[in-house]
Amino acid sequence: MLYIVPTPIGNLADITLRALDVLKKVDLILAEDTRNSGKLLKHYEIEIRLMAYHQHNEHQVTDELVKRLGSGENMAMITDAGTPGISDPAFMLVRECIRQHIKVECLPGATAFVPALINSGIPSNRFCFEGFLPVKKGRQTFLNSVVNESRTMIFYESPFRLLKTLADFSLVFGKDRQCSVSRELTKIFEENIRGTIEEVYKYFENKNIKGEIVIVVEGNKPQRNAED
Repeated sequence: MLYIVPTPIGNLADITLRALDVLKKVDLILAEDTRNSGKLLKHYEIEIRLMAYHQHNEHQVTDELVKRLGSGENMAMITDAGTPGISDPAFMLVRECIRQHIKVECLPGATAFVPALINSGIPSNRFCFEGFLPVKKGRQTFLNSVVNESRTMIFYESPFRLLKTLADFSLVFGKDRQCSVSRELTKIFEENIRGTIEEVYKYFENKNIKGEIVIVVEGNKPQRNAED
């Protein structure tokens, strides 16, 4: 069996008892970065063998892992933080396991965009997760494709590109569109900044921005189109 196991996005206490139980009993743990995951496993005194599984080797090792799973091994897939498969490796391995009729079990747990969405104050009854924006090629095309999206939109972003992204949002969505930027969720210096895109941009404009970033943006409202 392949277990997909979420890990804490910051606070090490944010791991479930079931996740710990699974990590202690599998034959092998697949980790995005074995050095980073090793710290988590050491904290919880888990001594199961680790193997690197990431975007640079998944094409090379997936078939072999599926064969081993098919022969009876149990494995757990974890990433540096959060739930594997959400802007992190896992999809390819899960897909191949399904094709080979190998059981896959995904445990519930930490995912950065959920707390960011809930504490944004922006409607959460309908939303779409867009992950990371294209860095260069296709960026403007993508933004133009979602300009009329009526659902709340969720993006992941690097701290180094936050200001550029907010500036692009201002041009495409309008400076008065409501948004929220969550930084360092669950960590000591967690920060949630809410307001218009222009207000949030001005808040971060002269700051040294660090940490993982989640941006939540209000969807396009019909009345806004009428006003335009």
